[in-house]
Order: sequence, then structure tokens, then C-alpha cells
Amino acid sequence: MLPSLPKIRSLLAAFALTFVAAAVARAQSEIKIGMIGLDTSHVPAFTGMLNDATNKKHIPGARVVVAFPGGSPDIESSWSRVKGYTEEIKTKYGVEIVGSVAELLTKCDAIMIESVDGRAHLPFAREVFGKGKPVYIDKPLGGNLREVLAIAALAEKTGTPVFSSSSLRYGPGLVELKANANVGRMLGAISYGPCALEPHHTDLYWYGVHATESLYTVMGTGCDKVSRVTTADTDVVTGVWADGRTGVVYGFRNKKAAYRVTVFGETGVRDGKEGYDYAFLMKEILTFFQTRQAPIALSETVELMAFMEAADESKRRGGAPVSVKDVIAANAPGKR
Repeated sequence: MLPSLPKIRSLLAAFALTFVAAAVARAQSEIKIGMIGLDTSHVPAFTGMLNDATNKKHIPGARVVVAFPGGSPDIESSWSRVKGYTEEIKTKYGVEIVGSVAELLTKCDAIMIESVDGRAHLPFAREVFGKGKPVYIDKPLGGNLREVLAIAALAEKTGTPVFSSSSLRYGPGLVELKANANVGRMLGAISYGPCALEPHHTDLYWYGVHATESLYTVMGTGCDKVSRVTTADTDVVTGVWADGRTGVVYGFRNKKAAYRVTVFGETGVRDGKEGYDYAFLMKEILTFFQTRQAPIALSETVELMAFMEAADESKRRGGAPVSVKDVIAANAPGKR
């Protein structure tokens, strides 16, 4: 016997209420993200994965709800793109654009500082740290080591959870290489990729940061000294770790150069597969926002930034080895 019309209406009404309640609960549980600095391709890429349920790489659990454009007038790749990316995430993904970081802070649970200009990260950090919100800072953490150390000190002082990483760290090929190198005791590694320069940043901070992040992914911390050979087309930066391992970053000015890591060990040599995917990094960022625990210690990020700063100092000294600890000490907050 078929149910009566009133019964059908009652069932439909109950279903609708359940659907609405589930949607409301889902919306309330979503992390509201505030994005600062809309001048990098990461902005529409990350926002699309979070806000667009039809995106093939959609990641549920958070939405970019508000953003502050920022932008740097003295870097062409910033000022020429900020307007377009701002309009894209506003019209395509429904992100509210506000006129100040202070207003943004009232509308979100977590922060993503995305500015392509690393120099902007410390001023923004000063505005958002200490507000009870976890903060992801895109690469490079700062424009130079002095700024990086100031950010780290401020994070510690304010108790702010901070995470920063290149997307290369979570590329499937590199993750697999780190887990299954099978070369016996590691002796060292070579990481290579693009190394374009930008005059307002420490040389490797602009693009060499990706290859450096990849190197640290397999080598870990503990670099003692760094030396650098540089030409018009390439950089070769060699680090000697305290346990005797050696790690090399080979950077090419041609941005089309592939990213790859080769690991050397007592029983063999293993090449990692090329490639990276923003989605893997975004998943790590979301987990960080949910747990407030960074997957990578800020101290490791500081060391790899110091590695690149030491490379600049080595260049100034004609390729002489430079102590990573000495570079950190020379750039510590309060030093001139």
C-alpha cells in the first residue's frame, strides 16, 4: 500500500530539515580562512581547491571567506597580478575583499599570508600574530634571514602556531623517495631546479627556496657550513652537515628547469620522480589549521633559510665556506 499524500509531504519535510541541518552543521564546522596578499598564482589555486566543490582537487573542511589584497609596488610580478587575482577570487569563489588586515581578523579562524614578496610577511605577521589564530606563511618565510628570525621570535613570544613550506616538500615523488630511498646509510643528496633571482630578496629565497626545501626534506637539519659557486646561468651551493653528509642545491636561471632530487647512500643511488601538486600542501595546511600543530618545525624552516643566507655570504667571500650558526647569530633580532 502506497503512503498517503500527507505522509509523503511529512517525509519530504523531514528530509529537507535533515538536509538543511546537515548543511548548517557542515558550514559551522568549516574553518573560515582569511587570505592576505593576493599577488601569486597560489591564491586562486588554493581558493579553488577549498571553495569549489566541483574542483577535481576539492578539499573539504575549510573555505577562504575573506581576503586583503596587499601588493608590492616595486616588484612587477606583484603589482601586475594583484588586481586580477583579487577580482578572480571575489567573483569566481565568493571571497569578501576588505580594506584592512584588522577587518579581516574579525571574519576568520585562520590566516594564510600569501604575498609573493617575502618582505611583506614580517609586517603582516606583526598584525596577525597573537590573535589566537594559526598562521600559514607561503614561501619565502621572509625576504632575508633577519626578517625570518624576527618572525620566528615573534611567533614564540605570542604563542602563535606558524607553518611555512614550499609545495615541493609534499610532491608525491619526493615523499616516496624520502620514505623508500633504500640506499643504506645516506651519504648525501643533490636537489636541483629553477633559481631565478629578484633584487629585493636574498638570492635563493626567490626561487631557489624550492630546491632548498626539497634538499632539507631528505637531509633534515644539521647543516654546519655552506659554500657557493655562482655563474650567470647557475648556482651550486654545497652544505656540509655536522655528521659528514653533504647536500647540494643546483640552481638554474631558466625557470623551465625540472625539480628533482637524487639521494646517495652506501648501497646505492636513487632518483626521485619529478613533479609537485599544490593539493598535497593544501591538505597539510588544513590539518595544521585543525590541529594547530605544524607538520614541520619552524626551526627547520629557519635553518633552511639560514642555509640560503649563508650561500649569499659565501658568494660575497668568493666561495669560502660560511658557518650556518654564525649567519644565524649575525642576523638575530637586536643585531645590526
